[in-house]
Amino acid sequence: MAAHMSRLRGWSRAQRFGVAVCRQYSSGGPYPNVSLSTPLTGIPKPVFASVDGHEKYETKITTLENGLRVASQNKFGQFCTVGILVNSGSRHEAKYPSGIAHFLEKLSFSSTAQFESKDDILLTLERHGGICDCQTSRDTTMYAVSAEVNGLDTVVNLLSDAVLQPRLLDEEIEMTRMAVRFELEDLNMRPDPEPLLTEMIHAAAYRGNTVGLPRFCPPENVEKIDRKLLHKYLQSYYCPQRMVLAGVGIEHEQLVQCARKYLLNVKPVWGASTPANVDKSVAQYTGGIVKMVKDMSDVSLGPTPIPELTHIMIGLESCSFLEDDFIPFAVLNMMMGGGGSFSAGGPGKGMFTRLYLNVLNRHHWMYNATSYHHSYEDSGLLCIHASADPRQVREMVEIITREFIQMTGTAGEMELERAKTQLKSMLMMNLESRPVIFEDVGRQVLATDKRKLPHELCELINNVTASDIKRVTRKMLRSKPAVAALGDLTELPSYEDIQAALSSKDGRLPRMYRLFR
Repeated sequence: MAAHMSRLRGWSRAQRFGVAVCRQYSSGGPYPNVSLSTPLTGIPKPVFASVDGHEKYETKITTLENGLRVASQNKFGQFCTVGILVNSGSRHEAKYPSGIAHFLEKLSFSSTAQFESKDDILLTLERHGGICDCQTSRDTTMYAVSAEVNGLDTVVNLLSDAVLQPRLLDEEIEMTRMAVRFELEDLNMRPDPEPLLTEMIHAAAYRGNTVGLPRFCPPENVEKIDRKLLHKYLQSYYCPQRMVLAGVGIEHEQLVQCARKYLLNVKPVWGASTPANVDKSVAQYTGGIVKMVKDMSDVSLGPTPIPELTHIMIGLESCSFLEDDFIPFAVLNMMMGGGGSFSAGGPGKGMFTRLYLNVLNRHHWMYNATSYHHSYEDSGLLCIHASADPRQVREMVEIITREFIQMTGTAGEMELERAKTQLKSMLMMNLESRPVIFEDVGRQVLATDKRKLPHELCELINNVTASDIKRVTRKMLRSKPAVAALGDLTELPSYEDIQAALSSKDGRLPRMYRLFR
């Protein structure tokens, strides 16, 4: 009996009660008796990602006969990001009315020789699941498309047409004027003052030259920019020697083939290029102050309006991204960190950075203290943005100048390691994204004709020591400060006082004695 019961336990419920087991489809047909390891007929063979050593991750670069550089990075997936980067931006507008790069950004992917309108371009991209975008900075203009890999030929043809054959019709230029005016109005009205302050700090640091020239079109230049002026500018700066065709997620040979087909012997709509007229000025750091007195009381109306704040940004000259000191400055910027007083916290959000520990945690009345690092091919700027109630501006400025002076002290081992780890983490996380890899490949090849891979950058970050941080900080503090101030500036110290504080041992502002308060 016991033997019979143990045998029954090994059976299923259906077997015990004599019910026949037959798995079947809802239609009534039985399931095929096929092992899971047996390939199914009529199904395409799967393609798996594999790791074949570093050669899969190396950026391949080819220079065509006309000087155009083609750079690619392979990445597994059915989508790719391809684009053209041009060594052209607001820093190159010294001989022209400022705002041309801003106009070209707004005019991008409009009607061309092959495409009647922007809608035609978008419909063509839609067939390959694609999107397009154009961004300009102070030194680079970037036209980019993300689409399916099998649409590469169409994408490169479209990019070539958008960059070299734009029609620039009168109605398109008029629409762009309206868009630019709206953007300028929005810039002055938005609650976040960071874009406006960044513009002001560059104007103060590089007064009237290169990266100090306005990135946004000044209101007085909106009517001056027309097709003739745009063609004259494009003739100088949009030549193959100043361009990179970059791609991520495609085979290099395929991209080179498309580049030869659509970008090798193409005559631009503005005629032959004249690269001899290119402005090769080197950025001259001047330091200085730019002030904008502005009523910030009605910036954010609503049930819980933002209180009226005065915003200050203080910067000092750092270095170009081509110099060895660029990495120590990047670590220093990460060590300073900071953010808003209402940031959701945690170690990953920078709650252990100096501007949190020394500033926001100790001075409840400060709303923001954030470090920024802007770097270009010939100069750089490390700055701290702070905001507080207008009555406490003087105290806020002194807190920031003291933080600059304290940078020259020896960084703690744990503090330095945390900053380095955070920088590597941010770098690697950003480079998970295909469009970010594309921009990184394009910008590095455009500036240096090669690309440093992430593991090389991580190694450079690991090699940064506390003495490197002290050395670059001392070098930075020898430069004149650049100051941008926005809001109610009644309590703002003079530029000379800020300069004196940054030259002192403790960063304190000269004492003020008033007979009447």
